[in-house]
Amino acid sequence: MTCQSIFSYETWVHATAGSLGSMIAMATFYPLDTIRFRQQLADSSLKNESVVSSLLQILQSEGIIALYQGLKPVLISLGVSNFVYFYTFHGLKKIFKESAKNDLSLSFVAGVINVLFTTPLWVVNSRLKVSHPPYYSNLIDGLIYIANSEGLKALWSGLGPSLILVLNPALQFTIYEALKRKISANSAGAYFLIGACAKVIATVLTYPLQLAQTRQRYGKGNKIGMVALLFSILKRNGPLALFNGLEAKLTQTVLTAALMFMCYEKIVFYVFRILLRGTNTKKLV
Repeated sequence: MTCQSIFSYETWVHATAGSLGSMIAMATFYPLDTIRFRQQLADSSLKNESVVSSLLQILQSEGIIALYQGLKPVLISLGVSNFVYFYTFHGLKKIFKESAKNDLSLSFVAGVINVLFTTPLWVVNSRLKVSHPPYYSNLIDGLIYIANSEGLKALWSGLGPSLILVLNPALQFTIYEALKRKISANSAGAYFLIGACAKVIATVLTYPLQLAQTRQRYGKGNKIGMVALLFSILKRNGPLALFNGLEAKLTQTVLTAALMFMCYEKIVFYVFRILLRGTNTKKLV
């Protein structure tokens, strides 16, 4: 029974919908992610700029192409990552009783599995997002180059913060599922607003860890631990430096998460409606 639940058709639909929804959302708001990434890495220049100012600065100095630097590998990595996450979450969810407590636990487990499996992809992505990535231009080349030149361990740079940051999607999914049950959402607008609300809370609570994760993946601080890196940033630049890029992150991640959940819910609904011919889609979702 357990195996049938985990490997069911419904679980595959949820995973595919989550993967496609996340890719659509990221492609839509990718320039905001580029700005967020640069502000998280910066010790000067862009770090104190607003999202609009940073956008204009990049456009004027580097052109519109710079805003989409590394889009393809990000979409591939995000698609894989969300497939793993949604598949694990919904596969396990069919085994356990539906509740906020179980949602939090299952989201955390799904997040850990996802992080262990996909961290190398995100390490390469972080390197590819700079203007002139050294020696490689795609995910496969990047994985091989980093493994050969820095060792396999380097492919899991920032793993500590990433595992702790499993709290982010865990909180996000728990809040989202709780709000969805309470509000009985069934419209695109409702899914968008619930997804946005859940992501705002999760992002603000975990942001300093996300900043440390970005710097470690890129190689700025991957020789020291997460706590030491955060204290170093705090000592050099003050408390506000722990929130470099927060405005861009909130703008990008909230819109992306909201659109992702909206697309995901609608894809799941219509797939079950079309392929299962009138099956109770509300119950299946």
